[in-house]
Amino acid sequence: MKVALITSHSLINPGGVKRHILGLKEEFKKRGVYSKIIAPRRKKSENYGEDVILLGTAFPVIIGGTQGDFVINFNPLAIDRVLKKEKFDVLHFHNFTFASTWQILEKSNSLNILTVHANPEGSKFLSDSGLLALWRKIIGFKIDGLIGVAPLCLKGFENFKGPKTIIPNGINLEEFNPKALKLKKFPGGKLNLLFVGRLEERKGLIYLLRAYQKLENDFKNLRLFVIGQGPLKKECEGYVKKNGLKEVYFEGEKTDRELVSYYNTADIFISPAIFGESFGIVFLEAMACAKPVIGFANDGYKEFLKDKKAGILAKNQDEKDLAKKIATLIKNQKLREKMGKYALKEVKNYSWKNVADRGLDFYQLCQKEKKSKIRN
Repeated sequence: MKVALITSHSLINPGGVKRHILGLKEEFKKRGVYSKIIAPRRKKSENYGEDVILLGTAFPVIIGGTQGDFVINFNPLAIDRVLKKEKFDVLHFHNFTFASTWQILEKSNSLNILTVHANPEGSKFLSDSGLLALWRKIIGFKIDGLIGVAPLCLKGFENFKGPKTIIPNGINLEEFNPKALKLKKFPGGKLNLLFVGRLEERKGLIYLLRAYQKLENDFKNLRLFVIGQGPLKKECEGYVKKNGLKEVYFEGEKTDRELVSYYNTADIFISPAIFGESFGIVFLEAMACAKPVIGFANDGYKEFLKDKKAGILAKNQDEKDLAKKIATLIKNQKLREKMGKYALKEVKNYSWKNVADRGLDFYQLCQKEKKSKIRN
């Protein structure tokens, strides 16, 4: 089996889709499954080696408070050359954009699988523009199998006639684990809070900073690490400076190897995303390092944490309730440790081995369904 993992997101910036594709690619490689990543190019200097095919051009855009990519292939013949050379059995698309995804789909003679990582119904842009209905029609026409990383990703696809299933995001448990080294550059004696994410509207960092301001009055031993970059960095740094917040460190972007040290140094992980989340890979990373997690009760986080004892949800966009939930864990070390143990147990279900097993089984199911339709 030869598999193409196709993304309409640039590989330059970090993100959930990028992590998913790289994790799946690595697991396929371990098993001897031939696979390549197809991604758009944003800069001429990009080069990721022979396992990544750069196809199409990505233009960064801000839609609905988050960064995305508008992607188009200016040279459709390049698509023909790649498909003819590689002869992929499976084209596995990760999210869908109208221009680039359709350009590849219309030339495909392979099994076409789509994983939906986002919450389509949660996109005001798709709903208001009328593109959501068109999107679903195109998917029903050319896609052979549909995967959602969470149940809410497949809402509205009840009429899809092919196989569909839920296969979550995965986590590298060899890389993210509680035995990894902690940070050495920060002295001990502090209770550490951690945020990881793009500094943009939907990730909600400003709510955490407001909550932290309240917590500083009651607890004198706090420290907050902020990992990530984004358009709101200056605004958030300005808030910290204006309000005299202490021990808040903007650490920028980090590699996974660096990131795991921050998770292991943290006592509590917080993701105050306010909308647009379907899953929360950062929760998996924190849980794999035995950390309790706190998030806002957006639709995606409510779904992900509903049966888990490792997490707590605060009222969405309510910094007072967020501060209250964080304070509960600050004051109770035993509860933090208990939730951390639950986290390690729960995260095992999301190993890349399990995710890849389910993905390969789904490919085979869809292939059988497609052959059956052709015969009939």
